[in-house]
Amino acid sequence: MKIKKTKFKDLLVIYQKNNIDNRGSLRETFNKKILKKKFIFEYCTTSKKDVLRGFHFQYKSKQSKYVNVLKGKILDVVIDLRKRSKTFGKVFKIILSKENALGLYIPAGFAHAYYSIEKQNIIYYKLDNYYAPKYESGIVYNDPIIKIKWPKNKFLVSKKDKKLPTFKQFCSRFNGI
Repeated sequence: MKIKKTKFKDLLVIYQKNNIDNRGSLRETFNKKILKKKFIFEYCTTSKKDVLRGFHFQYKSKQSKYVNVLKGKILDVVIDLRKRSKTFGKVFKIILSKENALGLYIPAGFAHAYYSIEKQNIIYYKLDNYYAPKYESGIVYNDPIIKIKWPKNKFLVSKKDKKLPTFKQFCSRFNGI
């Protein structure tokens, strides 16, 4: 595993080695000696092709996330919502897949979303805080200020995610987190 810093403070791309042979593959996804983070909660999602999830965050009980794709390919997108950050309101995008063996460490204070590119996608998360639904919020995926260019114009989005506030509404409510 190797860690690459991004232009966003504490947002890290983790390069993992995919050891492949005729039996399958083996990949070290986490090593506490290298990625020195304390995770207490894990979950796994599956998403079909053309599913878009997010943008999600918790404004209290904030969570740092470490995202890996075990099967498939996703466009992973984050928005920096940290009040005092030089990159507040800026977007970072990366393709995560089983093949490229990249992971993304997302520090607390970012909104997170992803778009599923392949037929079946399995995404595995490690988090440093528990899910607290009463403190959950988000930013709508098609926000006119953020202007994300998604791979397609038509995708499957939950009713809940379609009703998320805009970035402007987020700023007037929270002014950053």
